[in-house]
Amino acid sequence: MAEDPVSFALDIADLFTQRDQEAMLIQFDLWDAEDVRDNADAILETLTSGRMPCYGAWDEAKVGLFRQWVEQGKAD
Repeated sequence: MAEDPVSFALDIADLFTQRDQEAMLIQFDLWDAEDVRDNADAILETLTSGRMPCYGAWDEAKVGLFRQWVEQGKAD
């Protein structure tokens, strides 16, 4: 069975809080699909390692959703 398509607007953008966005704005804008798409591999690595967000690691479901978005081609 195929996985449901994941989109930035419907699934990914809301994973990042205002606190996340403000903390990372010096490097990229977590609420901008193109910026997140361009930095997706680095973001996924930091999410997987638990280094992001800085106030506590995401649970595996959130990391998995972000990974799925990347693997599916990073749709808007």
